Amino acid sequence: MYEFAVTPAVTQLRRPGVTITEVTPGSLADELELKPTDRIVKVNGRSVRDYLDFRFQTAGETELTLRVKKQNGETLDIEFDREEGEDFGLNFEQIVPRQCANECLFCFCKGNPDDARPSLFVRDEDIRLSFLYGNYTTLSSITPDEMNRIIEQRLSPQYVSIHATDLKTRAYLLGVPEERADISEKLKTLLDNDIELHAQVVLCPEINDGVILEKTLRDLAAHYPKVVSTAVVPVALTRYNTDKRLTRVTPEFCRQTIKQVEKLQREFRRTLGKTFAFLGDEIYIKAGTDVPSRRHYGDYPQIEDGVGMVRSFLNSFEKVLKRGDAETLRSGNRGVYQASSYDLAGSVDVRTHLAAIRPKQEPQAKACGTLAAKSSGTGTILTGEMFAPILREQIEAYNRLNGTKLHVLAVPNTYFGGDVAVAGLLSGRDYLAVADKVEGDFAIFPKHTIKSDEPILIDGMMFDELQERFPVPMYDMDAKDLIGFLAGKRR
Repeated sequence: MYEFAVTPAVTQLRRPGVTITEVTPGSLADELELKPTDRIVKVNGRSVRDYLDFRFQTAGETELTLRVKKQNGETLDIEFDREEGEDFGLNFEQIVPRQCANECLFCFCKGNPDDARPSLFVRDEDIRLSFLYGNYTTLSSITPDEMNRIIEQRLSPQYVSIHATDLKTRAYLLGVPEERADISEKLKTLLDNDIELHAQVVLCPEINDGVILEKTLRDLAAHYPKVVSTAVVPVALTRYNTDKRLTRVTPEFCRQTIKQVEKLQREFRRTLGKTFAFLGDEIYIKAGTDVPSRRHYGDYPQIEDGVGMVRSFLNSFEKVLKRGDAETLRSGNRGVYQASSYDLAGSVDVRTHLAAIRPKQEPQAKACGTLAAKSSGTGTILTGEMFAPILREQIEAYNRLNGTKLHVLAVPNTYFGGDVAVAGLLSGRDYLAVADKVEGDFAIFPKHTIKSDEPILIDGMMFDELQERFPVPMYDMDAKDLIGFLAGKRR
């Protein structure tokens, strides 16, 4: 899970420009004597707000003037020519997220423990992060300037939390007046300007299910192909969610939802040629039914939202069981891994758009390559309760073929409790609670339970502390890492 610095809610810049964080030696930027901490405030006379502005305003330009503000306060205008398409060799500061002004009934931030890290209470509502990372926005408080920016800079696709096209229901879920909840004109503007949208419905029993859900999916499908897909994901309630208006998702509710949506999916495949409306993996798992086939998901348009991750993993693991070609095993499902990075949990790292520039990340835990080279074939793979039965079945089949003794251990989420069963939200204390059940001489745990930019877990425990208190060495892996490790262990 990609996290951003905790900042006050802002809609206006507190200072002009975008700060350089890294300059590649020998690059064009190095030749121009640009330095980390310099701020680029204008390109050819146009103001720069963030690195998206910089990329947009420099794209295709060969004659450029950069206004640069140095850390000592000096301002310089640098005029230069560059080759068409020549890279600057620059990395920039992260985007400061614009924060959400809604009071969504089901907001996960309301389910945090009171002593959770401040960053866990940050709620973003940012069209830039929607474009770059697939973060969902509601568009309820997006300004005209932001709408214009989407269109001018072609920030497409956008990921939009619709939840319900019935206005009263949507306003109720967002906790805002109906006039703010009504985004029909905004959607029309985006679609009329050929901005593609991916929609999301967080399904809350007895609120936006049943007839409301059918109306929502039909209304959105009417805008296909500009509305490319819709994900229906179940509300997740922790033990701290005490709002009596919310009802927990049950296995029976999941079975009813599958039955209802399958009828619409068949209709959409017949009329649109696409499944269009996809159910989150958790709905199938809770219902106790098999996830659909690879063909059902097409090009996995909503995999970042937990839709199709299990199927993708199963298909990749099938190659591990059937083929001995190490390169095939290491590459896994190429088409999917290029879009996203999976952990061992049914949790997924945020989508990385080609325009996104992430800061460098230091190594978090121990390198899985070291594990592959030195370990025995006896160890424990830790994962969340939801994904554990699926992973266990695959690992047991692998053990039978290769004589290894890998064990899968389901880790209950004691930090959040409630319905939370994905490994991406496991904490340090959750791992310690099952330490005495670990078998073998190492433990593999989901990479994305470690914060992206520092070695800390969701409950604030540093990884070094966890490792010191854990009985065996711990190694962070996503599914691609795991497949590479298994390739090295194969007979």
